Amino acid sequence: MDSAADPRPLVVHVVNRFDTGGLENGIVNLINRMPQQAYRHAVWALTDISEFRSRVRIPGVQFLALNKSAGHGFKLYPRLWRLLRQHRPAVLHTRNLGPLEMQVAAAAARVPVRIQGEHGRELNDLDGRNRKLQLLRRVYSPFVQRWVTVSRDLERYLVDRVGLPTSAVTCIYNGVDTERFAARVGTMNAPAGFPFDPTRHWVVGTVGRMQGVKGSVLLAEAFVRALSLRRDLRSKWRLVMVGDGPLRAEVQAVLRAAHAEELAWIPGERNDVADVMRAMSCFVLPSLAEGISNTILEAMATGLPVLATDVGGNTELVQAGRTGEIVPSGDSDAIAQALVRLYEHPALLQDMGRAARQRVEQSFSLHSMVAAYQSLYERELCTAGYVGKGSR
Repeated sequence: MDSAADPRPLVVHVVNRFDTGGLENGIVNLINRMPQQAYRHAVWALTDISEFRSRVRIPGVQFLALNKSAGHGFKLYPRLWRLLRQHRPAVLHTRNLGPLEMQVAAAAARVPVRIQGEHGRELNDLDGRNRKLQLLRRVYSPFVQRWVTVSRDLERYLVDRVGLPTSAVTCIYNGVDTERFAARVGTMNAPAGFPFDPTRHWVVGTVGRMQGVKGSVLLAEAFVRALSLRRDLRSKWRLVMVGDGPLRAEVQAVLRAAHAEELAWIPGERNDVADVMRAMSCFVLPSLAEGISNTILEAMATGLPVLATDVGGNTELVQAGRTGEIVPSGDSDAIAQALVRLYEHPALLQDMGRAARQRVEQSFSLHSMVAAYQSLYERELCTAGYVGKGSR
């Protein structure tokens, strides 16, 4: 159907860069799973769009890279205003701080519904105390009609520190595809290129971009530290870190210095994350800050016990002692000791994995997330008095 004649409301999702990541994966799931008769979708990136776009299976989704240069985006306002007037979206949904300023142009273009999503903390504001970033959100708040967070922690931040009214903030948890991410059943063949034997090795694993906020180096240091605590672990433990990023070389250097390179597999980006997770024994998320981690949910759905740091929404997902363990952030020794404790209790690990899968099925399904966003869009459009393309 010609988009100019398509009566379905258009939702434009605006991100800084559309590339591999939890936030972007959430958008993909939302577009792929939302009933096609309900909305049309477009993805606009302030900078560029990678091959990650191929994961969107719905035909007709527009992808647009705005190629913004560094700094404030006010130079983009005229172009963005023209694009908005041309495409006439019903909803502009920006995500995280970078695209927030685009809400100014959206208000000028009279976009009926303007939503800002908060998916995690910035690297220079891990504890949410940066007053400049609080002020920025406050300054742009008159242009935003609804704020959406992925965790109660971020919801409290917007209300208690930014000063937004509770009525303006909605929390919608991320969802996970429980069919794709399913627990290992019986014996399995390792994924292509996987160098270890899941039946013989105890595989410590993680998935995520290797950058400072994700604590990638901390996990490498924790793995090395655990090997020093018990010498017998060298023959049994293996480390898998899926993902790429600026700290990949530093992670490899930590392992090399401890003569542990042969005990680790760092393959970069993979398209078979679900299969790789099924080859793991325990999942670790060593982040310094988080919103709600998609990879934690994916690991839990796969039936893995999860060791996570005490940041952001991690404690809203991982129930310490039941589905995994929580350790202090930034402490590689705490991660190492917790891993050793889990390894020494295999029966507890199995119970945690089963409980993790059950918790995801009950509280974090993809269906629930998509239904919540669809309901949100409908409520906001109704409040805005939107009645279709002829209403403006």
